Amino acid sequence: MSGDIPEEAVTGGAAGNLPVPTRGFVGRRDELTLLDTLLRPNGGNRAHRRQLVTLVGPGGVGKTRLALQAARRTRSAYPDGVWLVELSPLYNTGLTGPAVVGLAVMETLRLSDETTRSVLESLIAWAQGKRLLLVLDSCEHVLTDCAAVVESLLLAPDVHILATSRRRLGVPGEQCVEVEPLPVGTGRDDALALFADRAAAVRPGFTLDGTTRPVAAAVCRRLDGIPLAVELAAARLSTLTLRELHDRLGTRPEPEPLDLLSAQDDRAEPRHRTLRTTIGWSHELCAPLERLLWARLSVFAGGFGLDAAQEVCADGPLSARWVPALLDRLVEQSIVRRRGPNRYGMLDTVREYGAGWLRELGEEDGVRLRHREYYRRLAREACAEWNTRRQALWCARVRTDHADFRAAVDWSLDRSEDRAAALEITGTVGFLWRYSGHTRDALPRLDRVLATGPAPMPDTDPPLVPAATDPAPGAAPGADLVRALWTRGAVALFQGDPDTDTWIRRCADAARRQDDPVFLTAATYIAGGHLVICGRPAEALDLLSTAERLPVRDDWLGAAQLSVLLSVSFAHLMRAEYAPARTVAEEVLEESARRGESWAGTTAAYMLAQADLGQGDIPSAIHNATRALTGNRLMHDTTMVAVALDLLANAVAAAGDGHRAARLLGINEHVWDITGSTQLGSPALAAARRACEHRIRDTIGERAYEDAYAKGRSMSYEEGMAYATDAPTA
Repeated sequence: MSGDIPEEAVTGGAAGNLPVPTRGFVGRRDELTLLDTLLRPNGGNRAHRRQLVTLVGPGGVGKTRLALQAARRTRSAYPDGVWLVELSPLYNTGLTGPAVVGLAVMETLRLSDETTRSVLESLIAWAQGKRLLLVLDSCEHVLTDCAAVVESLLLAPDVHILATSRRRLGVPGEQCVEVEPLPVGTGRDDALALFADRAAAVRPGFTLDGTTRPVAAAVCRRLDGIPLAVELAAARLSTLTLRELHDRLGTRPEPEPLDLLSAQDDRAEPRHRTLRTTIGWSHELCAPLERLLWARLSVFAGGFGLDAAQEVCADGPLSARWVPALLDRLVEQSIVRRRGPNRYGMLDTVREYGAGWLRELGEEDGVRLRHREYYRRLAREACAEWNTRRQALWCARVRTDHADFRAAVDWSLDRSEDRAAALEITGTVGFLWRYSGHTRDALPRLDRVLATGPAPMPDTDPPLVPAATDPAPGAAPGADLVRALWTRGAVALFQGDPDTDTWIRRCADAARRQDDPVFLTAATYIAGGHLVICGRPAEALDLLSTAERLPVRDDWLGAAQLSVLLSVSFAHLMRAEYAPARTVAEEVLEESARRGESWAGTTAAYMLAQADLGQGDIPSAIHNATRALTGNRLMHDTTMVAVALDLLANAVAAAGDGHRAARLLGINEHVWDITGSTQLGSPALAAARRACEHRIRDTIGERAYEDAYAKGRSMSYEEGMAYATDAPTA
C-alpha cells in the first residue's frame, strides 16, 4: 500500500472531534466573550443564548479559527460532544440536496444508521434528547441545503449550531456575528501580533522593536488586517527582508477576479479584494513549478499525502521527484498546511484560487483523470488484499481518504463514455465503504452504476437458480459487476431492504457467468444470510450447504467465503445447535488468525461467545464477547459493536453481576441509537435482549436496574467502550 496512514488529531478527554490546534490563537477577545455568552447552554443570560450562531465574513478573515477556539472554550457544556463538520469537501462535487449535508453530519457524528430511512429522518430522530454543539464550517458552498438541515436539527432543543459562512443561512432565529479583519493601529494591534507570531516561525529571532514595528504595522495596514493575507505575507520573510516585503506589497500586481473569494460585490466593498490580491501576489512570487503544483493540488477534496501528490500532480515539466521539495516550499509560504505526519491540505480560498488557475491552464480534466486513477488503483489494491493482515490498514486508509474516494467515484459516474471504469471504481470503493461505515455513500452510487445492469429475474425463480439473461445495453458483466452487485446485496441484507431478493437474483445471475466458482459462493452468502436474518435458519443451512468449499482467497472474495461459514455458524446458533456452531466458528477463527485479518475473526469470536453461553461456559463467553467487542471497535464496525455488547451483557448477567450487566445494556442503548436499527431487526436478537433485561430485573430489582441502566446510558461512546472492555474489579 502506498503512503502512510495518518492518525486523526483530535482533542482528548471529551466527546467530539475538534482538531488539536497547531498554531497559536491571536486576538479576537471581544468576539470570544460574545460567543461564550451565545453558546453556553448552562450559564449566562438565557435571553442571550442562541441555538444557531453564524459567523459571517469574507474568505480568509478567520471564521474557522475563531469558531474552533470558541467551541473549545464551551466544550464542557455539551456532554454529547462538540463536533466539527467540514463542508468544504462538498464544494464543486456536483452533489446537491439536504441529504448531502445531512450525510456529512452523520459521518462526523459516526452515526452508522443501517435502516432504509432517509438521511434527514435518521438524523432528526437521533438528535432528540442530545446536548451537543455542531460546528458547520464553510456553509456557503451548500448554503440552501445547509439551511434545510439546520432547520431540521434545531427541532431538537438542546442541539446548538455554530456555523461559518460567507453569507447568512437565513434560518429563523439565526444570530449572525460579523467577523471583521483584525484591528491595526487602534490600540489593540491584533494584526500586528499575528504578523509577529507567524514571522518568528519562518525567521527565528524576529521581534517587534523600534525599527521593525512601524514597517510591520504598515504591512498589516496594507493588508487590511485580514488574517490569511497577514499570514501569507509573513511567510515571505523566509526569503525577503521585512523592508523588501513592504516595498513589494506596494507594487504588487492585481490578479484576475475570483468571485468565490468575496462575500459581497467588490464594487460595494473594495476591502474584500485585498485577500484576492494578496493571494494573487503570493501566486506571482511562486516559481513556475510551485504555481503548477498549487493548481494541480486543488483537485484533492480532502487532505492528501505525499504519495498522492506525486502521482496525481506529476506530469510534463513537473517531475515526481521534484514534488517533495516543491511541496515543502508551498508549506513554507503558507499555501499548503501540514495536517499531520505526511498529511497536507489547503484552505478553501487558496484551493479555489488554484482551481481557477488549473482551469485557465486547460488541465482540469487531465489532472482529475490522474486523481481518479490513483484512487481507483488504491481501491483495487485494497480489495485484492482485503482478506489479509493489511485489512485494518486499508480500512483506516479508506476512512482517511474518504472525501477523495467519493470525488473519484462521482467524477467517473459523470463520464458516461467511461462506463467500465465507473463500474470498477464504484464496486471496489463501495465494497470498502460497506466495511468502513460509509454505506450511505455507497448506496446511491451503486444504484446509479447498476441501473443499466442485467435485469432482475422473475420472482418465481429460485434465488440462486436464475435463468440466463442478456445484459442491458452498456452493462459490463464480469468480476466488477459481481462485486458491485454483491456489495449492494450485502448492504440491503443488513438494512432489511424489501428489495433484497432482487439483489440476490441479480448477483447470482452475474456470478454464474464467471468461470470461477468462488463468485457463486459469494452470491450464496447474500441469499443464505438473508434467510438467517429473517429467522429461517433451517432454510439457510440447506442453501448455505450448497456453497462449494474451496481454498480461501486473499481478496474480497475470500471475505465472502468466510462470511458463508459465519452464516452457517449463526444459523446453527439460532437452532441451539451449539457444537456445530462452535466447530464452524473455530474454523473461521483459525483461518482469520493465519491470515492476520480482523473482520471475520472478531465475528467468529462473537459466534463462539454465543456457543459458550448456550453450553454454560460463562467465563469463556465473557472472554469471547469482550474479544469480539474489542475487535469490532478497532474496525469501527458500530453495528457489530452493538451486537457484541448485547451478548456481553447477557454473559455478565449469567455470571451474576446484574449491576454491571444493566450498565452495559444502558451503554448499548446509546450504541444502538447510533446504528439506527435496534437488534438489526432480527427477532432472535431482539428476544435475547429482552430475556437478558428480564433476568437482570428479577435479580437486582427494578430500581437498581433503572439506576445502573441510567448510568450506562449517560456515558459517552468512548467512556462506555472503555468500561465494557475493562475487566470488572473484584
